[in-house]
Amino acid sequence: MTVPPASAKSEAILTADPSPYSFGEKVRRMLWAVVQATIFRYSFRTWDRWRCMLLRSFGAKVHVTCHIRRTAVFECPWNLTMEEHASAGDHANLYCLGPVRIGARTTVSQGAHICAGSHDYTSRRMVLLRPAIRIGSDCWIAAEAFVGPAVTIGDGAILGARGVTFSDLEPWTIYVGNPAKPIRKRPPLDD
Repeated sequence: MTVPPASAKSEAILTADPSPYSFGEKVRRMLWAVVQATIFRYSFRTWDRWRCMLLRSFGAKVHVTCHIRRTAVFECPWNLTMEEHASAGDHANLYCLGPVRIGARTTVSQGAHICAGSHDYTSRRMVLLRPAIRIGSDCWIAAEAFVGPAVTIGDGAILGARGVTFSDLEPWTIYVGNPAKPIRKRPPLDD
């Protein structure tokens, strides 16, 4: 058995890719994972304020009137903003590697996936990217829909069930399909 020279070992160490996460962020992610898997997940169904408080304790800007289902999954909640009366349904996945802003009265339905993270595929190292997502007010991201990185969804837009978008969506327009295509304008809301 041959032992590589010391210079080869040090070269391998120097060329290793550093983690895209700081030590502090790794610790926060671990602590959040424990909280989310226990007191968040096993809270009573009606304890929306409790879940909002837990998210806020990890840096999320979540209005007290938000409705958060206990099976919703959040990554890096400190990058999340949810305005008044916004909601995240059962098994919604809010992957907030980058900033995610959800406007007032917007619903992210069951199984929907909001993905503010990607990789630079032009780099050999596949560098982590954290582009922001902004979802306006009075929107509906329907069941099992997917919103990709760097997308802005205008106020009042609807992304239909299992719709997929990697492009911005115009306000007050209904989109369906993969890739999402506009099918018609959304009528004004009736209060």
